[in-house]
Amino acid sequence: MPASSYNVNIIFIFNYNVNVRDKVKVMSLGNWYGISRLYILRFTRKSCSNGAMNAQTFSHCSTQDAGRMNTPLSIQPQFDGFCPVTEAVDRLASASGLEERGAIYTKREVVDFILDLVGYEADKPLTTYRILEPSFGDGDFIHPILDRLLTAAQREPGGLTVTRLKPALRAVELHRETYVKHRSSIAAKLQEFGFSISEIEELVAAWLIQGDFLLSDFDHDFTHVVGNPPYIRQEIIPNILMAEYRQRYETIFDRADIYIPFIEKSLSALEQGGRLSFICADRWMKNRYGRKLRDMVSRDYSLSIYVDMVDTPAFHSAVTAYPAITVIERSKENRTRVFARPDIDKDALRSLSRDLTAQELSKNSIVREIRDVAAGSEPWVLSGFEELALVRRLEASFPRLEAVGCKVGIGVATGADKAFIGDFETLDVELSRKLPLVTTKDILTGKVQWQGRGVINPFNEDGKLVRLEDYPRLARYLEERRDVIAGRHVATKAPANWYRTIDRIHPAITAQEKLLIPDIKGDAAIVYEPGRLYPHHNLYFITSSAWDVRALQTVMKSGIARLFVSLYSTKMRGGFLRFQAQYLRRICLPSWDTVSEELRAKLRTLADTDNPKERNAAVAALYGLSAADMKLIEGGARA
Repeated sequence: MPASSYNVNIIFIFNYNVNVRDKVKVMSLGNWYGISRLYILRFTRKSCSNGAMNAQTFSHCSTQDAGRMNTPLSIQPQFDGFCPVTEAVDRLASASGLEERGAIYTKREVVDFILDLVGYEADKPLTTYRILEPSFGDGDFIHPILDRLLTAAQREPGGLTVTRLKPALRAVELHRETYVKHRSSIAAKLQEFGFSISEIEELVAAWLIQGDFLLSDFDHDFTHVVGNPPYIRQEIIPNILMAEYRQRYETIFDRADIYIPFIEKSLSALEQGGRLSFICADRWMKNRYGRKLRDMVSRDYSLSIYVDMVDTPAFHSAVTAYPAITVIERSKENRTRVFARPDIDKDALRSLSRDLTAQELSKNSIVREIRDVAAGSEPWVLSGFEELALVRRLEASFPRLEAVGCKVGIGVATGADKAFIGDFETLDVELSRKLPLVTTKDILTGKVQWQGRGVINPFNEDGKLVRLEDYPRLARYLEERRDVIAGRHVATKAPANWYRTIDRIHPAITAQEKLLIPDIKGDAAIVYEPGRLYPHHNLYFITSSAWDVRALQTVMKSGIARLFVSLYSTKMRGGFLRFQAQYLRRICLPSWDTVSEELRAKLRTLADTDNPKERNAAVAALYGLSAADMKLIEGGARA
């Protein structure tokens, strides 16, 4: 019997990004097979919130009538297993590794310090407060919070009642096993305080939420938010879930880690005058990916306290992040109390918290107070106050590097160095398809000592990929290594361009005079390259169409580069700085046409000098700097 003789109803289920063309294809299929009616179910973004898979939009149409596509129908409210966002959350909730969960556990002394900083203390009316812990993990914050809350409630009129305690706490945990474990431990604590089984169940059900904090809704705002948000790289999060986060949170920018939207959502959950304190990486205050969060805080909040926790034993395990404790208030205040690297000791931290939260700082206080830290989306500077004042003067007096004819760039990343890079002479491709390559190993002495490496160049001068059929040796070379090259992320995104390097190669850069600067250094290594080599990806470079490059080298070697970079970048362990393009571009420089011929000549000749005193004197004349200014610069260069 032909398919057309059947009277069939069928339901097609689409996710929220279905397009009309796909619907039309389905309708055509229905016509072909004689399906009398199609039901098309489309899930919207909201339908997947909080793990719910509700049919927000349900439309149907006759296979003969495209115009009836949006006719709403009533249908069962829930369809298990059809929401890709929910499925992605479930995978994370079931993850077993600490890396996948972003779990780093905080010591009790540090937790108590944070609670003191936000004023969540047992002598306060804590049952009238509303505190949120967005990722309670191993219970490092939950248990100290409960100790204080229950102690305070005992002292208050009315005592320990479920009604008074229920709204006082909300805590979220994504990881299912961890949630179950600490549900039991909190139940045990409540039992010690004399609560009945039914009361314990009611409180725990109100307080603890298993789910994705970033997709959760709450029934009220909060007076306090505290915690240690997960530190998860974007690569670990399923694409569909990351897309959902990006849709919801404006602060996710560039390569932002997941703690960024945690801060945004937590701040948004604060009532007026409320306080947030997290211990987490502080790179958002300076790095590119933090610019939208910085802007948000600058508009509607204030950074009241900043404590640098780098190289302190604040956690139960070693961390590679660069942590800080911040207190952000939902109020407008322009002062910030600052301290660095406290002793992780109960008494020392209690004393420090009193200093940081005092109405007025004493004359002999170990705490610094600075104003106007939150400068919109620009990087925030929280140290080096004298240096900051000097930089602000230079910024007001001189344009930035790229405004005076200089250009900052980064060398080529290939994604498969073993395939693209080799001995220049023996790379078996056409001469025009390889470039001599300079790496950090070539400039260790402060001068270029080329070790003979080369890089395959699949690009023409116009920036377009070459046709492999025009270069048989190149084609053969790449085909022999196709498995490695085509397996890179950049290749899988665009299979037709499988042989491109991650970064586009611009061959003309090879012939340009340039200054080479390694990414990570204890000091700025500014190396002159006369225009023979192409830089590798761990080298930044500066070229100039206006400034004499050797004269520019003198300026950069004087300590000016380090002055700017040290203020705007995040310092690495061991005092190392990252001399990245975003920081180098902030360096201010006089226009070349404002420099006298005498000073031009002096700057050129001093590029290779071993006499820093003479070099610094020339740079002081260039910027109009005093001896005190140069002392600051020279001190920073030696730091």
